Amino acid sequence: MVNAIHIHLPLWQLFLLVLAPLAVPAILVAWLRHVVRRRSAPGEDPDWSVPPLADEAGGGSWFHRWDVRSKIVTLLAYSFMIASLQRLGPALAAIGISLLALIIARAPLAKVLMRLLAIAGFVGMFLVVMPFTVPVRHADTVLIVNGLTGLGFNLRGLALAAAITAKAVAIALLMEPLLSTAPLPVTLHGLSRLGVPEMLGQMVLLSHRYLHVFRHEAQRMVAGMRVRGFRQRTDLETLRALSNFLGMLFVRSFERTERVFEAMQARGYKGRFPEPRPLRLRAADLLLAVAWLALGAALIVWDRLAV
Repeated sequence: MVNAIHIHLPLWQLFLLVLAPLAVPAILVAWLRHVVRRRSAPGEDPDWSVPPLADEAGGGSWFHRWDVRSKIVTLLAYSFMIASLQRLGPALAAIGISLLALIIARAPLAKVLMRLLAIAGFVGMFLVVMPFTVPVRHADTVLIVNGLTGLGFNLRGLALAAAITAKAVAIALLMEPLLSTAPLPVTLHGLSRLGVPEMLGQMVLLSHRYLHVFRHEAQRMVAGMRVRGFRQRTDLETLRALSNFLGMLFVRSFERTERVFEAMQARGYKGRFPEPRPLRLRAADLLLAVAWLALGAALIVWDRLAV
């Protein structure tokens, strides 16, 4: 039997009830952006989406010493374990484990916050939509405001949305210790040793190295257009200028790519990059992997056996 709770509110309170769930995430996102801007270097765009190219100072945690192949396999398998959780309690515990991993890995707070911002809009939709769209089942508690039965607020849907959000946050937080505790060339080398095509890793590495070069090239072209009086408008002239801009950017990028490839060939490139670091799988790496996967298995057992 469905437990329907009827609530009668004045119109202004109903408006606040609808506006508050939208305003709170917006305020939180604005606060996170403010914190990230304060912690970023002046005039520098935060590069949070990819691992560093070289070793960073102060990387002395066991996440940094963990063999990259074992770390990739273990943390990805653990992420799938987190994704299989169904209850909110184990999902919140997974967030606690991820936060502990961040502390151990000494991950920068700005990068962590930017990763959370990247998923904020996606998981926010679940919190807004699912309480109103989840099918009503036996023993569900549904809040009906001012007799609007078609817009019943299902508390089970809210719990499901909260569990999905918690799992997404736990996995997103875990990606920082996975990606930021080893340079990008080492991570890609570990992926190639795990069976990922080596050419794919080379393409990712080259794209990372020269993506910022192309971005600065585009910024210089935009600055030149503005000096010459270009202003964006909704007319044919603006569309023609943007088309010319994209065409010139493509031509300059292609020319720079040819020069880079010729320089690589002049330095002896034969289709493979030299190994950035010798990989050695130690007994401690395997023991750490087993312990981490056992932790994920314990969360699944708790999730399945919880009443």
